[in-house]
Amino acid sequence: MNRTARVMAFATALAGMVFSMSGCRQLEARDQLNKGVDAYKSAHYEEAIGHFQEATRLDPTLPMAKTYLATALAQNVVPGMDTPDNLRTANQAIDIFKQVLAQNPSDVNSIKQIAGIYYSMASPSNPTSWLQDLQNAKQWQMKVLDVDPKDADAAYTIGVIDWNIAHENLLKALQAAGFNDDGEGNVKVPKKVMDPVAQQNAPLVEEGLKYLNMAVADRPNYDDAMAYLNLIYRRKADVDFGHPQDVKADLADAEKWRTDAMGTRKSNEARKNKQQPGGIVMDANGNMK
Repeated sequence: MNRTARVMAFATALAGMVFSMSGCRQLEARDQLNKGVDAYKSAHYEEAIGHFQEATRLDPTLPMAKTYLATALAQNVVPGMDTPDNLRTANQAIDIFKQVLAQNPSDVNSIKQIAGIYYSMASPSNPTSWLQDLQNAKQWQMKVLDVDPKDADAAYTIGVIDWNIAHENLLKALQAAGFNDDGEGNVKVPKKVMDPVAQQNAPLVEEGLKYLNMAVADRPNYDDAMAYLNLIYRRKADVDFGHPQDVKADLADAEKWRTDAMGTRKSNEARKNKQQPGGIVMDANGNMK
């Protein structure tokens, strides 16, 4: 065999070995992925994370491996806890979901997961990060609506975030002045206290009303969204401080939504109980639930 032929034969053999090794790694990666899914289903999240990390290492191109890894990491995030380990886990999950989005920008699951992590990390007991976490969560929920404009949960969450920020703004101002929120427009509080709050909260209330109404329009039996419409109309009464007729109308709207929320919740519960006689039913796959 001449030199050229030997080189070609060696190259062919080497390519075959590489292909074989690559195939073995892919099989091992899939095995790790399956083991990770089994561990996750059993709520063994640390074990699942290890399997998903190994699957990603063995085959970085394996579909869903990164998504599963980020999801398992997100499951390990403790809401509202700002310890270094918890923040590291949250940021790691967010980073991996962003890697998934780099390949598929319209992967709505990854967008929702990032929004959910930011929202779960927000806590008024962590004032340095609370507002930023909520703003990040709102930004990512708006990205959900960019992909799916009819996602009622995303619209609802934006409204809830707006209410939370507006409510916190109000409480800070009232507590500094020695008052409590009466939920009725706080008309007995001095004008010098309420005017700055009205200015600060007006954009939040307007946006919150917009998105909560969107949520109810897209899901007419959304009792939680109705409950927050009640709450945010009470914040609108604060914004309309000094205008008695507007405050009266706001409180009437709040009461209307409170009543609707209670009635809809009862109907939803009755429908659920009717669909689940005896408390145990079979799903479409024949499994008990």
